[in-house]
Amino acid sequence: MNAASPTLRVRIWRGNAEGGAMADYAVPARANQTVLDVVTFIQREVDPTLAYRFACRVGMCGSCAMVVNGRPRWTCRTHVSRVAKDGALELRPLSNLPVIRDLATDMAPFFDKWAKARGSFQPKDAPDGAVPEEFAPGEFAVVPPASKQREAADAGIECIGCGVCYAGCDIVAWNPDYLGPAALNRAWTLVNDVRDGGKKDRLAAVAGDAGCHACHSTQSCTAHCPKGIDPSGAIAGLKRGIFWGVR
Repeated sequence: MNAASPTLRVRIWRGNAEGGAMADYAVPARANQTVLDVVTFIQREVDPTLAYRFACRVGMCGSCAMVVNGRPRWTCRTHVSRVAKDGALELRPLSNLPVIRDLATDMAPFFDKWAKARGSFQPKDAPDGAVPEEFAPGEFAVVPPASKQREAADAGIECIGCGVCYAGCDIVAWNPDYLGPAALNRAWTLVNDVRDGGKKDRLAAVAGDAGCHACHSTQSCTAHCPKGIDPSGAIAGLKRGIFWGVR
């Protein structure tokens, strides 16, 4: 690296579930550089023991999410020029999740809460998820595009489960049992799916102390979502659905 070339000062949390500390690195600054580019440079050129997670690199999988200068983000879609403060970056693993090592977190608790919120599709013609031995699908179910239910489901259907909203959620931070915005957003999309037969059980699953009523509507989840989804609105919909019933 040319000594005269501009550099980034990068601090990265290194450690595991038992504890850790921040480590400092110098990385060459380049045009159109993403935060994921910075982490990849460090792992490939400076310290091969650095652990992190990524897959698609183009904002489709969400697996590269980390806390960048105090805010959870997709690092593959975050340009250094937008977030570096005086040429400095601080990277930490996603908040509210167990750390496996360094920047890699264990997503199991996050997806376990999807299951608790009944976040899997339950077709009306297949009770309890049973699949007939001779499957005859018949006609495709028609979901009118202009219906209120379809519009409500469409608003949150693009969630890819990256965990950014979960990491930014103030309620999860002090109540680890809270189902979290992603799981509740998923429940809301299914409540509004006219093909789904599990609405009653799903509303019951999200009505407990750790469900939608635990949300204080601070809207941190909506502010952080890289897909522009409004989990806070979905949670409000669940609250109304539990009170009034969803038809």
